[in-house]
Amino acid sequence: MPIIESVETCAPAVPLDKVTAFSNRTVTTRHYGLVKVRSTEGVEGIGFCYVGSSGGSVFTKAVKELFSPLLLQADSYGVESLWAKMYQEALLQGRYGTVMRALSALDIALWDLNAKTHQLPLHKYLGAFELDSVAAYASGGYYLDGKGPKELAKEMTDYVAMGFNTVKMKSGRLTPGEEEIRLKAVRDAVGPDVDIMMDMNNAWSDVTEAMRYVRRFEAYDPYFFEEPFSPDDIDNHARLARLTKVPVATGEIGYGRWYHKVLMDKEAASILQSDAAVCGGITEWRRIAQTAASYGLVMYPHWFHDLHAPLVASTPNARCVEFFCNDQVLNFRNLIDRQLSFEGGRVRLHQDPGLGFNFDEKFISKLTQWE
Repeated sequence: MPIIESVETCAPAVPLDKVTAFSNRTVTTRHYGLVKVRSTEGVEGIGFCYVGSSGGSVFTKAVKELFSPLLLQADSYGVESLWAKMYQEALLQGRYGTVMRALSALDIALWDLNAKTHQLPLHKYLGAFELDSVAAYASGGYYLDGKGPKELAKEMTDYVAMGFNTVKMKSGRLTPGEEEIRLKAVRDAVGPDVDIMMDMNNAWSDVTEAMRYVRRFEAYDPYFFEEPFSPDDIDNHARLARLTKVPVATGEIGYGRWYHKVLMDKEAASILQSDAAVCGGITEWRRIAQTAASYGLVMYPHWFHDLHAPLVASTPNARCVEFFCNDQVLNFRNLIDRQLSFEGGRVRLHQDPGLGFNFDEKFISKLTQWE
């Protein structure tokens, strides 16, 4: 019986090589929350999340002071009961935000630990639907200094040349006319058979503003509009979903099954992008996915392809992972010792136990220390 012997945490800040912009914010550094949970059998599980451009100290405090006392000396197989205890402890401190992300990271580490204990890759430990690989789309299209429509189009055609038949670009930062020029450049470059996803990153505040863009975009057959409004503005997501023929996708900053059920009940999205490192860990992500299946909805998990590939592989209504081909934006890749490989628009699953990778301790030691 594996008993949890120790919990360690740290929060490295990893600078981006280039200042990178979304629709309404600019990023220079990314902070990540990391945890290691070790059992008396000598097996170690890892977990992680993103905590924005700051917030690392909040993460480590939540791990050490709120959650670690609940985990130490507990049976690591008691995942559901440990989740419930951590959630109860977080009721007053934060059922959303960084505290819930700390819970998520610890829950991920428990699943990794238990899969490693049984010497099974995570997707098989969860019950595999796909055994060897999962579909992926190439994510990018960020705003950078000197990057115009021509450069954006080349980025997208480079992804297609790598074998991806679905690509994603950022939108919503510029005027409707300027954004239409960017989308047209990409569509002209990749042709009619490549799907183009559009990520707004909460760019719009109301449906009237949104439709000024959407009417222009529809002619270029986008695959979906992602996060058009604030994540809490569920009603406007639902209004937009009724007004456009393009599917609406959201949920990446959604916390817990209850928030996601409201999205489903109000028909605010047909694609859920729930992130296991945000919503409450693997335990809660699976609950959300199973509920979504009952509503006939599909899962396109946000970011962290290293985490979400095995979840997609074990979930029948999960379609693909969001894949980043380099570390320019998802520089979490610098913190781990093994990368997923891709070919022909598919990501190959790790076959080693658990998540299939560990932290790059040498790189992390340059940035911070474990506590």
